[in-house]
Amino acid sequence: MQLCNLKIIEKVEPVNIEVSREHIKNITSYAKNKILKTRDSIFFEDSLAFPGLINSHDHLDFNLFPQTGNRVYKNYVEWGEDIHARNKEMIRSVLKIPQQLRTEWGLYKNLLNGVTTVVNHGEILHIDNEVISVLQNNHSLHSVGFEKKWKWKLNTLFKKNWPYVIHIGEGTDKISHEEINELIKWNLFKRKIVGVHGVAMDEYQAKAFRALVWCPASNNFMLDASAPIDELKMAVTILFGTDSTLTSSWNLWDQLRTARNTLHLTDQELFDSLTKSAATVWKENNIGSLSINKNADLCIARANGKKGFDAFYSINPQDLLLVMHKGKICLFDGELLDQLIATSLLSSSFTKISVDGKIKYLYGDIARLVNKISSYNREVSFPIYVVKLNRSEPSA
Repeated sequence: MQLCNLKIIEKVEPVNIEVSREHIKNITSYAKNKILKTRDSIFFEDSLAFPGLINSHDHLDFNLFPQTGNRVYKNYVEWGEDIHARNKEMIRSVLKIPQQLRTEWGLYKNLLNGVTTVVNHGEILHIDNEVISVLQNNHSLHSVGFEKKWKWKLNTLFKKNWPYVIHIGEGTDKISHEEINELIKWNLFKRKIVGVHGVAMDEYQAKAFRALVWCPASNNFMLDASAPIDELKMAVTILFGTDSTLTSSWNLWDQLRTARNTLHLTDQELFDSLTKSAATVWKENNIGSLSINKNADLCIARANGKKGFDAFYSINPQDLLLVMHKGKICLFDGELLDQLIATSLLSSSFTKISVDGKIKYLYGDIARLVNKISSYNREVSFPIYVVKLNRSEPSA
């Protein structure tokens, strides 16, 4: 498969990306290697290609919740107690939806944003639909405040040599700062810990962590504050996470613009937090960059006349033209339909949807998923609409 005439951030001139099975086989200059229109070539105009994104923090089965909170909180414990007291019925109505359905929607929420790898936090989930990669090769602790026997779990011998992932310092008060010290103190065997949030963290504390996942949208919603990433980045690797829709919007790109506007990270650092830095921390060497022999996890989006990072940070879900996971097309835009039908690249398992007025084709039977979820809870809202297919279109 040849993906032709693509802008990429690292190069001035457009390129062609050749995909063979699950991997990127070659990247060549478009000007020097004009590709003839063949059955396996797709041509683009004014389009930006980038690696499939790595979302380093989500709760996949919590993405059917609306953003839930009633005020600004001092810490996550205060937030948790308040929403369970004041939003009890709403929480109950969402949790009655079977976990498998909630998890499957969580996968699609990420795919619709150009995420091809997500790190799930919480109990190990059974994943039937491999539309994106789900990383669960870590020891997941909720938090110092809510994880029972966390000291014992952190220091248990003979566990797999995986990193420990824990919400930490999620607050603006002294208690939130001190719980970081408590975690560091009780990490008796110096386990590799990936912290999440770190709003109350200082640079000295950050040195004790393998990485910190920054979730600015979630933090701003709950706490009206975010981690001092401009200081912490001097001591620890920064990754980016969306969190679930319980505390953040479904649109990852809005969250990225929020992060960019803080100026805490350079454009390159923020980009790396979603790509190569994340791949390094999670030890996933085959993803995180558009490079020969890496997995063909990649996205292509409308550049809308912009270049480089300005084009990248201007993207919204409706701008995505194609998302590929391990060489398999999982999402494509309606404007590519004719080209793709003329190739041998499509299966018949796509659902036609509308995202903010733009037609997309999403791998899998999304109509079935939406209908099943709605049968349990008709109050759940989705950021997509299922559209009826024509006879000539690929269908689920």
